[in-house]
Order: sequence, then C-alpha cells, then structure tokens
Amino acid sequence: MRASGNRFRGKNMSNTVGHTLPQQALYQPSIKENQSKAHQGVSANFLCGVPLGSKVENAVSYSSRPLLSTRFLGKKLIKGIPPKQNPSIVTMTPRAVLAADPASELRRKFKLDTNSELEIVVHIPTSGAPVQIEFQVTNSSGYLVLHWGAIHNRRNDWSLPSHRPDGTKVYKNRALRTPFKKFGSTSSVKMEIDDPEIQAVEFLIFDESENKWFKHNGQNFHVQLLKQAYQNQNVLASVNPNVSLPEELVQIQAYLRWERKGRQSYTPDQEKASKEEYEAARTELLEELSRGTSVEELRSKLTKNTNAGVDKSVKVETIKSGIPDDLVQVQAYIRWEKAGKPYYPPEKQLMEFEEARKELQHELDKGTSLAELQEKIIKGNIQTKVSKQLKTKKYFSIERIQRKRRDIMNILNKTVVEIAEEKVSHLQKAPTALEHWSKTISENDGGSILNKKNYKLEDKELQVLVTKPLARTKVYMATDQSGPLILHWALSRKSGEWMVPPSSAMPSGSVLLDKSCETPFTEASLGDMFYQVIEIEIDSGDYTGMPFVLRSDEKWIKNNGLDFYIELDTESTKSKRDAGDGKGTAKSLLDRIAELEDEAQRSLMHSEISKAQDRLTDLLQNVYKGFPQHREILRMIMSSVGRGGEGDVGQRIRDEILVIQRNNDCKGGMMEEWHQKLHNNTSPDDVIICQALIDYIKSDFDISVYWETLNRNGITKERLLSYDRAIHSEPNFRRDQKEGLLRDLGNYMRTLKAVHSGADLESAIATCMGYKSEGQGFMVGVQINPIRGLPSGFSDLMEFILEHVEDKMVEPLLEALLEARVELRPLLLNSHERLKDLIFLDIALDSTVRTAVERAYEELNNAESEKIMYLITLVLENLALSTDDNEDLIYCLKGWNHALEMSKQKDDQWALFAKSCLDRTRLALSSKAEYYHQILQPSAEYLGSLLGVEPWAASIFTEEIIRAGSAASLSALLNRLDPVLRKVAHLGSWQVISPVEVTGYVDVVDELLAVQNKSYAQPTILVAKSVKGEEEIPDGTVAVLTPDMPDVLSHVSVRARNSKVCFATCFDANILAEFQRNEGKLFWLKPASADIVYSEIDKSELDDTSSAKDGHAQSSPSVTLVRKHFSGRYAISADEFTNETVGAKSRNISFLKGKVPSWVAIPTSVALPFGVFEKVLSDDINQEVASKLQMLKEKLVLGEFGALVEIREIILQLAAPQVLVQELKEKMEGSGMPWPGDEGENRWEQAWLAIKRVWASKWNERAYFSTRKVKLDHDYLCMAVLVQEIISADYAFVIHTTNPSSGDSSEIYAEVVKGLGETLVGAYPGRALSFICKKNDLDAPKVLGYPSKPIGLYIRRSIIFRSDSNGEDLEGYAGAGLYDSVPMDEEEKVVLDYVSDPLIMDKNFCSSILSSIARAGHAIEELYGSPQDIEGVVKDGKIFVVQTRPQM
Repeated sequence: MRASGNRFRGKNMSNTVGHTLPQQALYQPSIKENQSKAHQGVSANFLCGVPLGSKVENAVSYSSRPLLSTRFLGKKLIKGIPPKQNPSIVTMTPRAVLAADPASELRRKFKLDTNSELEIVVHIPTSGAPVQIEFQVTNSSGYLVLHWGAIHNRRNDWSLPSHRPDGTKVYKNRALRTPFKKFGSTSSVKMEIDDPEIQAVEFLIFDESENKWFKHNGQNFHVQLLKQAYQNQNVLASVNPNVSLPEELVQIQAYLRWERKGRQSYTPDQEKASKEEYEAARTELLEELSRGTSVEELRSKLTKNTNAGVDKSVKVETIKSGIPDDLVQVQAYIRWEKAGKPYYPPEKQLMEFEEARKELQHELDKGTSLAELQEKIIKGNIQTKVSKQLKTKKYFSIERIQRKRRDIMNILNKTVVEIAEEKVSHLQKAPTALEHWSKTISENDGGSILNKKNYKLEDKELQVLVTKPLARTKVYMATDQSGPLILHWALSRKSGEWMVPPSSAMPSGSVLLDKSCETPFTEASLGDMFYQVIEIEIDSGDYTGMPFVLRSDEKWIKNNGLDFYIELDTESTKSKRDAGDGKGTAKSLLDRIAELEDEAQRSLMHSEISKAQDRLTDLLQNVYKGFPQHREILRMIMSSVGRGGEGDVGQRIRDEILVIQRNNDCKGGMMEEWHQKLHNNTSPDDVIICQALIDYIKSDFDISVYWETLNRNGITKERLLSYDRAIHSEPNFRRDQKEGLLRDLGNYMRTLKAVHSGADLESAIATCMGYKSEGQGFMVGVQINPIRGLPSGFSDLMEFILEHVEDKMVEPLLEALLEARVELRPLLLNSHERLKDLIFLDIALDSTVRTAVERAYEELNNAESEKIMYLITLVLENLALSTDDNEDLIYCLKGWNHALEMSKQKDDQWALFAKSCLDRTRLALSSKAEYYHQILQPSAEYLGSLLGVEPWAASIFTEEIIRAGSAASLSALLNRLDPVLRKVAHLGSWQVISPVEVTGYVDVVDELLAVQNKSYAQPTILVAKSVKGEEEIPDGTVAVLTPDMPDVLSHVSVRARNSKVCFATCFDANILAEFQRNEGKLFWLKPASADIVYSEIDKSELDDTSSAKDGHAQSSPSVTLVRKHFSGRYAISADEFTNETVGAKSRNISFLKGKVPSWVAIPTSVALPFGVFEKVLSDDINQEVASKLQMLKEKLVLGEFGALVEIREIILQLAAPQVLVQELKEKMEGSGMPWPGDEGENRWEQAWLAIKRVWASKWNERAYFSTRKVKLDHDYLCMAVLVQEIISADYAFVIHTTNPSSGDSSEIYAEVVKGLGETLVGAYPGRALSFICKKNDLDAPKVLGYPSKPIGLYIRRSIIFRSDSNGEDLEGYAGAGLYDSVPMDEEEKVVLDYVSDPLIMDKNFCSSILSSIARAGHAIEELYGSPQDIEGVVKDGKIFVVQTRPQM
C-alpha cells in the first residue's frame, strides 16, 4: 500500500495534517513512498532529531544545536513561498520517526489538528518478550482506523505481520487496517511485535467519518525498532538518560573518520554507505559516554583534534570568525552552483561551509569591508535560492519534482506508417520547351550531364547544362526569354576571375572584348513553343568555371546583383552526375526544389525569411493535425527550422541591432558589418554570432573565446566572408561598454531565437507560458499570451526545469522534463489553437533530455548499474514519447523497470534479465534506424545529387539525423551497461553456437546473406555484421563470427554444427574491430564453453590436411537421392506412411503416436505423398504450366538463377485435379480433421495455394544452392506435404536432447518463444528463452537467457502444410529446414510484453513448463535411443510434439 498524497486523495484531503519538525541538519534520507529507505539513516537514539533521554514531551517544540549554530542553519534570509501542489516540487524530508531506545518506555506526542493529539508509547521488552506499541488519539470525534504495515530487514515494501490486534483486516493485500477502540473522547490501538526481523512499523491514521488522512508532512509516521537498540543495550544502559549527545559532535567525529579514511568521495548511489559512516561516528561517541567521558570532555577532545589536523577545514562555532552565517551560506551555495550542483556527503558539506568561510575571510583580509562583501555576492535571486535550502534544511542537494503515478501504457501509440510509392498525378503537367531541350541534350551526349542549373529571369527561365562527351567540355544554354539577347561571358581557373576564352571556344557571331566575349543567342522552336539557345565547346585550357551576365538591348541581367557562374571541372560537379531515378522519393517535388534552389540563393530580407518560416511551420502544424502517422517525421522537420513570425518579431531584428549600436556607441567595425548582414539576410547563424559576442564580452574581451564559440558551431572566418554582406572585422569593445552590451545582446538573443530557434528551450517556454516585454528598444510592446489549457502547476514545472537545466546531477532534471512532456501529451494529440507552439516546446524538452544525458556520461564511469538502468528508463520513456509506433519501446521500458526492481531486490537473475532487455532495446533502435534510412535516405541522396552536395555528406544524412536524437543517447547508455551485465551474468564476450577449432583467413562482410552462394578458394573466417538465421554458409568457410544474435537452434546454427563450422556471437565490439583490422590475415580459433581463444599465425603453421578438411574440401561431398514415384494415391492417412510415400518428418510423427507418455500429445496428420506434385503437373489441365516450367529449368542449367523466382511463380498457377480434392477431403475428414472447403470455396483455394507454396519451395535459393554444393541431382528431390491442424500455441519450443554448444549428452538444451515456432526457426530478430536441464534432475531447469524477440506470431484455428522431402536427414546432407511449411491462414504479428507473461514473471509456472518440455524431450530420446531434434508447442500447459528428427 502506498502512502502518498496522490493515492489517498479524498474529499477533505486539503485538511491533511502536516508537522514542521526539526530534522538532522546536514543529511536527510531520501523519501520513497511505502519503502524503508527513508529511515535507514536515522539513528536508533533519536525521535525526529530529539536526543536520547530528553525530557521533552512534545517533539514539535524541540530544537537541537547544530554544528554551525542555529542561526547559521536555521535563519531564513527571505521568507520562503510554499511550492504549488500540482505537480509538487518537493524536498525530501524524513518521516516522523519514533525509535525504541533502551529505556523501559518511550513516549512521544504529535499534533494531528487543532484539537486532536497523537501519543505513541513504545514499551521496551525484557529479554524474549515482544515489543508493545500503543497509539492513543485524544479529543477525536470520528471513527479512526490505523492503516499500517511492518518493514523487514532488506525489504522495501510493507509486510503484513501474522500477529495482529483484534479486528484487524487486510486491505488489498498491501496493508493492515486496525480500528481504534474508543473510550469517551480518546481512541487507542495496542499491538505487539514478536517478529525479531521486523525493523520498523509505518502507519497513517484514517478518519472514516470525515474521509480524512492524518500524515506527517504528507508522509508516513514511522516507529523504528532497530536491533541495535538491543545489541547495544549493555553499553547504552549505563549512559545517563538525562545526558544528550550534541549533534555537532557527531558531525565532527564523522568528519574525522572520513579524513582518516582518505576523504572518500560518495556518489548519490552510495548515500547509504555515507549514512552508515555517520551512524558509526555516533556509536563511537556513545561508547565514549558509556565509559564515563563527559560531553564537555568529548567536545574538548574533538575540537582539539580538529584544530590540530593538517586540514583545518572544519571549525566549530567556538573558533569561527565574525562573518555572518547567512553570508557564509550564500557563498557556499555559489560554490556549489559553480561546481554543477554535485552530490555532497555530510562530511563534504562541512568542508564546503568552511571553504566558503575561508574565501570570505580572505576577501576581508585584503581590505574589503563586510558591507562591500555582502553587496558583491548577494545578487539576483541568490537569497531566495539559499532561503529555500534553509527552510528545508537540505544543503547541497537538489530538490526533485514528484512525478504523478501513471500507467505507462497511457503513452502507447500504435500508428504504423505504410511507405507508398509517390503519387504525383495531380502535379504532372505538359513538359515545357526547355524541358524537352534538356532531355534532348542529355540523350545526344550520352546522358553525361556534369552540371545543370536553372536561373529565374523574372517570370522567365535560363537553363544551363554542362556535358563532357569524348573529353570535350560543352556548355549549353537555353531560355524562354523573348527579344534579342546577348551572352557576355568569360572563362576562369579560380573564383572571381574573368579570362578571355580561346578563339576555338567562341561560337560563330561572337565578338571578342578586353577580358570577355559576347555571343548572341539564336532562336529555336518546338511546335508552337519558341526559345533561344547557345552552344559553347571548350577543348583545352584546364578551366574550372564560366562567369557570365546577359544583356537585352541596353539592360544588363544579373543573378540578384551578382554575376552568374557555372562550374565546368569534374571535381566540383562530380556529385551531380547521376541523380538516379528518384525511386522511393517524392521525385517531382524534389526536382522542383532543385529547380528553385538558385532562386533561393538570392539574398532574402529578414522579414521574408521570418514570414516564410511562419508559413512553413503553419503548414507543418496542419499536417501534424491531419496525419498522426507522420508526426514523428514532422517533429524532426520542425526541429530543424525556426518558428518564424510575422512583422512584430521578425521585423525587430533590424530595428533592435540599431538600438544596440546607438545605446552602446558601437556604430562602426564588426557591429556595422553585422548590422548590414542582418539588414540584407538574417539566418540561424546570427544566433551563434550573438552568442559568440556575449561569450567574448563575458571572458573580459578575450578574442579567442569569440572564435571558439563560432568554430564550435560551424562558423569559420571563410563563412563570415561568404555572406552577401561579409563580416571582415573582429569585435573590439571598450570596457565601459561591457554591462550595457551584455544586457542588450542578451535581450537581442531572445528576438533572434524567436525567429530562428523554435526549439530553443527558454524561447519555447516563454512563448507557451506568455511574456510581455516593457523597456526601451527591445521587444517593446510585444506580448505573447499564455497558452490556454495548460495543466495545473505547469508553470512551476517550467521554472524548475530552467533553474536546473545546467545541473551536474541530471536525474531530477530528467524527471521534470519527462513529467512536462507527459503533461503536454494530451494537448499535442488534439487540435489545439496554438499547436505549433506546443510542438516546439515538446521538441525543446526532448532535446534537453538528450543534452542532459550527454552531460552525465562522464559521471557514469564508476556508477552503479542501477543508476545506469534508471537513466535508461528515463531516456527510453523520452524516446517513446517522440515515436509514432512506440509499442515495442513501451514493452522495452516495462522490461527495464522490472529489471531495476529485480536488481533492488537482489534477485540473482537480474543481470540475465536486464541483458535480454538490453538486446531487445538494441533491436528496437536498429529497427528505428532502418525505418529512418528507408524513408529519408533515398530523398537525401537524390536531392543531394541534384544540388551538387558531396556524396559523402549525403550518404551520412540519415545517420546524422539519428545522432541528433534520443536514440543515440540511449544507445550510448546501453553500450556503457552491456559489459557490466555480461560480467555479472557470467556471459563472457562470446556465445559459442558451434564449437569447432579452425584456422583460416579473415574476411569481413556486411551480411552473410550476400555471400551465402559464394565459394571461397581458401579456408575463410567470415566476420559478418548481420546474420539473420536462415542463411546458408558459403563453401570454404571454416568460421562465422558475428555481433548478431541468431538463435542457437536457428537454421544457420544447425547448418554450422552439421558442417563442422565454428559459429559464434561476439558481444565485445573491440574484439570484432580487431578481426576487422586484420582482414586478410591468417588466424587460429579455439572455442571454449563461453570464450574463444584466437591468435594470428604464420602461413607455415597452416596444416594442409586440417585446412582442407575444415575448409573448401567440405564443399564437395556427393550425395545420392533415390527418385520417388507416384504411389497411385493423392492423399494418405498416418497409418499409411511408409519410406516410399513420405519423408522422415511424417514417418517420425506417425511412429510417436501411441508411444509417447499420455501427457504428451501428437497432432493428427495426413499427407500428400511423394509424386503428387509431378502427377498434378502432368495433368492435362496443367499442360501450359508444365511447358513453361521446363523452359525455366533449362535456364537454370545455363546458370540463369533469376529463373528460380519465375519457377516459384509459375507453380502457383497449377490447377487442382478433382480427384486430388476428393481424396484429400476423405482422408482429412476420416482422421477427424476439419475440411477447409466446408467453410466455403475460398477457404479451399487458400489451402490449395498453401500446398503449392510448399512444392514451390523446392526452388527457393537457399535450398537450390544447397543441393548444388553437395552435387545432389535436384530433379531427384521429391516433396511430400504433411498436413496437420495448427495448435494455437501459447509457446513453441525446439529441443536438442544433447547440448549442441558443449556436446554434453547428459543435459538437454531447449529454446522457447511465445506464439508459433516460426519466430524461433525462421529469420526473426531477437533471442528465445533458452535453458538447460540435466537428465538426472528434470525438475531443475536452468535458464541461460531470457527472451528478446519483439514479435510473436499467432493464428486462428487453421491447417498447416509442412514440407517433407526425401532430401532431409541424409548422410552428409541436412535438408531439414531448407523448405517451407505454410499455414493456410496468415499469422498475426503481435508485439510481445514479457512483463505480463507468467513464463517470465512466475518462477513456479516457468519451472513447471520448462521441466515438462525437458521431460518430453527425454522421453522421445529414450524412445529412439539417440539424440533428437524436437519441435513442439505448449497450449494451456499441455505439451504437443509436432515433429522430431535425429539431432545432427
């Protein structure tokens, strides 16, 4: 039962009681609702800070004396304002704690409301007797209930003791509720605690009549019963009960212990250890007191030691200077803030206060007065910040927001994007004359277009093409401009140069001038369309470009005031050569963009850019509303453009730079050049330039800082010079301008960001929360109203985020960012009137998550795994909030939350389960990257080729998009955690699937699939980045090493073992990188159970015999098949299965029937025997199909392997003879199987199509090339079809009754997946659940790995048609798994949630199922007397075996 305020919200929850109790000054336990961590750091000898033996009756009135004086730790500088409640920004103060001390009785009182008072009495037992606790409420008018639970050692949740007061009831299996007994105006409850393992009792009081909860400051009351009270009784009993141990002495002793131990640094993850050290210091002092030492003697001893130490960083108030404590507090806060707000343990906190005091004293010693010192450091809202820490007494600690409890499934999106071909019929128009001309030129010159540019001539167009047929450069120009037109042109070898062209290059009619040439255009026509052209041919000169302008009568035509320029050299234009066909893109739109590019290069006024951005983002907003399936991509687009704006904001860019220049007397130099640039063309670069100026001024005018900011953000000196209005000068300001420039440029930054940085966090928050600027010059009169409908408390949340956005400890910030995003989500899903602003805010919050996580990387070097896992959950939630189809990510997140809980509970399987979550998350990221690449990369490369972008830049476009998002941050965290999990789970760097010692030459490939049909001439170790599970292993391959994770029982794994090929997954990227660096070199590999020993060897060490055996010699065995003939029957029942009619798969199923234990079920089967396919093909109704098939087979003989696809397609055209239909129906109905045709003719057609697909699989590439390798006559391979009813499985499994990885025959190895078994034996990503089981202990299965497969396959009640060839399980050739089994109905793909699966969550259920699977495998092995490869399913706990074969 959780005792949070949100949980117990009743009609009078506003009346919940809160108590302001003094707490220990320098450290506070972190609060976890309904968990015990809150009291771990609180001494057994204190009640809410009250010393042992105190006579104080009312804890509220007590105030202990802290180390640095009451005033220092308690005085408020400014009266604090309580934070709003929703969402509450809370500081983590401890609960009310009553700890049993060795006195016979401990009694404390608490005010519940103005009339009622709670008294708790703990009766300390004699040896062996239970602890008695009495709760008494005076002046209570209502009916009270004690809502309570016990805390055990090493347990966080409430337990429910069996020994309970009369009338106690269990509440939702989470808490106990005991009614108070009423005596007049007093109500009481008495209880006894007899369990020595109970560490504490936690409770709340519920007034049922008023529906009101009584709490302690919104948290649980806590009665602590530590064993320490009993263990130390003999020591503590001798202490005078009237003597208290001052807390400042405990603090000093803790510091001295810390100093003796080398000043150990504590992280937040080690907070418990820090607190234990603190309590150890207390125990030491109590022991001193018990030996008769007085408090004053103790004080004298400790302060003497402190002052005599080498490091005098701790001083008690008796020796402190006269600096006011509130000033020390402010200085300490400033130091902490500058350090990035790190976590400080109690000892370090003391040091920080004293270091702050030293710094202030040093300033006084230099002659600074106290008043000057105070004026210097107390600026802005620093006092407010410090007073907040004074109020909560949590120093050097970051407050955290309280996230609302929500079901993570509430953020589920299941929108799936279907990528369709471009439909542009509405954009198509008749080609223009210039388009016809361009196409003709391209065709005539062989398509070798080096460069192509389009220029706008007002409402006309100029098109320029550069080609190079036969090593001669040709320049073609065409325009639809009417009237006489002259080309004024030259050639150049460098930018800006005009060189007279050679006479051989001048077309007829040209006139040579001083440094140029003039050539008239000639008229041309196409039908009724007229245009003008020029053709120039250049055969020498090594020219790189051609500058030109146009002249019409006496009017000069330029390119927006500049010369036209076309590149001629192949280096500058090579990326434009082959734009491709634009397949997979919105080609017509990209072509249009490319056409308009030159026009877009002209200078745009700031107002034009601002308005254009505004129109674009409005359009994107409307698409966002109407097409939810594209929101993920739209967010990515909007994150790369500014918000824009009409007039009021955009126009101010020019106005405000003038104000800056006027107010600060900086009208010349760099500022004037920037002003001219802004006047002519503002861009996002201006945000960076403004930031560089601010950094330069803040650095006390260090010009290197200016350039550092520019260069870090991609702006070089060359870029500044490339602007139409170039910036040549560096800034040069006077010192008296500093304050004004910082103020004005800071304000100007808001204007720039409002236009150019829509996703800037501060700008986005201000836009949504609203602001009104009043002042001189900057944003005068600009008012943005707050967005309507924002959640309650959202402004507090935004304030918290801005205040902590730079914090070094990022978890509180990340929690707040995610809380804000979840709160925004309902508004983003609706058509809000200001949706655009909300989207930009959400993008900014998303981006801030990424930057915060990146900032935290260095802190993770020595972090505990739980911290990294927690960060993973936060980043994964953030990614899910930005993803359209996030179901897989949501289930990954649920898995990580469960792994985190397992780790906290010290479950010995936590690392193994977390590894499966990590693997699945990586698969999800990989899938997302492939999706982005599919939809973005073709357009990037096509448009890049049109615009002349360097190929290398276009090729990494999608990669850079991914790097900019949360997926990249998540991937980095996974990489950090992976080796930790592998070490804890004892997984090593390898999983050896086929353990074979080999020697071979290293070859690196991207995909095993791409080389599966290749034959290597020498023994080869393949390092394949991708292995899916269904590939063949190429001839000559002795080993396959991959980072991919195919199942141990997948097809490729089985083939590797059968072929004696070493096959292993490598989890260590460094090892794989080492192999990749050594490509082409000779290596020796020797696998062990979970490792591979390897080394480079000399060629002379290569054993010719073993190499031939392990290498290419394995590729040439010859296997003989016996041709099977039609038996005269189209269908047979299981009792008619023989060696001549069906394959081993069918015969084995028939053999098992009636022989396996009764609890193992065998599905009913019939078959279409050998020869039926050939008989159907020879039927007169299929004469045309047979003829086409024969022609295609002849193509195969000639090596035209593309015919395989055509063969499979032609087989699907076979018609079913009526006799086949009739016989199959009789056999199926006679065996008790449903006949598909009874459900309608279309159902039989589905069944017939499935049968033909099984036959056609004889010609799939993998199977065909496999038979060629062993020189098997493909025509002799015959295919029977085993027909079985599909069992709609809960789980499917594959068993190898001898462990295939180790060869250990004493243990069974098996893999299990949810749903149908196709995800296990097919090429479905992820790993199955794997386990082993000793044959002599079948009740004790051991899980080796948890599942990471994201997809499960499920199907309605149906029929499956299984391939059963005469090529399976032959000596020297394993044909099993090469051919297809086809269900009549299509399987449904379901994204799997393992946290809701009893096989994962219920250990007893898991053990029962896995044990049953192992028992079934063992029984079948004993039946055959040899190792078996078995497939089966589990339905409602019952085992079904669907096939078995000898284990190869």
